[in-house]
Amino acid sequence: MIRVALLSKWHVHAVDYAREAYENPDICISKVWDEDVERGKMWAEELEVPFDGDLDRVLSDPEIDGVIVTSPTNVHKEIIMAAADHGKHIYTEKVLSFSSKDDEEILSSIEKAGVHFMISLPRLTSDYYLYAQKIIDDEVLGTVNMIRCRVAHNGAVSNESHPNGWLPDRFFDRDQCGGGTLIDLGAHPIYLANRLAGRPKAVSARLHALMDRGVDDHSVATVEYESGILAVLESSFVSSGSPFQLEIYGTEGTLMVEGKEVRIKSRTHGMDEWIYPDLPEAIHSPLQQWVDDILHQEKPTIKIEDALQLTAVNEAAALSHKNQKRITLE
Repeated sequence: MIRVALLSKWHVHAVDYAREAYENPDICISKVWDEDVERGKMWAEELEVPFDGDLDRVLSDPEIDGVIVTSPTNVHKEIIMAAADHGKHIYTEKVLSFSSKDDEEILSSIEKAGVHFMISLPRLTSDYYLYAQKIIDDEVLGTVNMIRCRVAHNGAVSNESHPNGWLPDRFFDRDQCGGGTLIDLGAHPIYLANRLAGRPKAVSARLHALMDRGVDDHSVATVEYESGILAVLESSFVSSGSPFQLEIYGTEGTLMVEGKEVRIKSRTHGMDEWIYPDLPEAIHSPLQQWVDDILHQEKPTIKIEDALQLTAVNEAAALSHKNQKRITLE
């Protein structure tokens, strides 16, 4: 049994992770901490567990084995390194930090402590990703040269219930978030493309703010990869009815994912009409992989390199927009 402390309800996915942890027979939610004391107390009451407003005391508690971090991103480094120093296993929401330098310091502390770490990059466990990766690995599409991926919603669009949109105001706080839609929703297209295309080498990005709330709310990043693949990665808080889209183009075929629908044309499958293939089973969620790693030494499919490359592209995209130029990654 892994006894965990939930560290902050700041992120909109905090409730989802708490629910998944509660439903997991190998996890016991033992404590809640939150930088917002009232929010934390209410959450702890809902979960029927103790609240402790002293983070150091929570991390020093020998009855706590691990932490689930859903705090503001700007304090990820402080919290995660403190958790590692106290020997706690760490599960965290993306992104890991705002810079590659901070990522390296965080991961160095985790390695030194010898604790188990997982970052939530859930689409790397999905059936469509697994199928796309196999199609690329088996060269079914020939030489892949272009990827387009889009993740968008209308979280910043006004409606009757939410005049400023359904996303909480804190998601437009640049200091806490490090940006807007690209660093948040855009993480999904970025880490998917990184996995499918290989190591990124250059980024050009435009981060626009339709609602003028201090951060980008619709953005696009063009990422060049060492493999020769070019990826166009889109995210938005101001798109209504926009489905998830993943498009992969090669010299001998095309793979299209829209919502839950996957279709393919290739020399193998035929080029005259779309084929709707059977997909593999999705693999264990990031949280379950974390549990399996801790309890059974089953190595996760989501790697530290995924976290590092995600930060690297986000950092380069912000620099590209700020300086209005193409940024080369080291």
